[in-house]
Amino acid sequence: MRVTRSAEAPTFELPGVTFTGLAAPSRGSRELCVWRLEVAPGLVSDTAHTLDRDEVFAVLDGEISLSPEGEVVRAGDVAVVPAGEPIRLCHRGTGPAVVLVAIRAGFAPTMADGTRIGTPPWAC
Repeated sequence: MRVTRSAEAPTFELPGVTFTGLAAPSRGSRELCVWRLEVAPGLVSDTAHTLDRDEVFAVLDGEISLSPEGEVVRAGDVAVVPAGEPIRLCHRGTGPAVVLVAIRAGFAPTMADGTRIGTPPWAC
């Protein structure tokens, strides 16, 4: 067993989103990646992306949607995004949203324009 203490969990910043890496191959998990998202109010991602594996979003606090027109996912709700379905994170609430995200390790993201990007650092 491997424990990642909260003080040791790596954090990564993108505009409007903080990623905290919890489980990943570099943190002892061979098959699963888990991270915590803190999403700033008013965030609407610029562009969509897809993944080659299903991704699970468990909202712990606040609310998000996974596209500008998408259904609102509130605290206590879970959204499963099937592989290949576009994701465009949005948060129209007034306070930060906190989300736990899980996906199978080794996933490959692709931007809307077809550009493949490597595994993000919070999932390595």
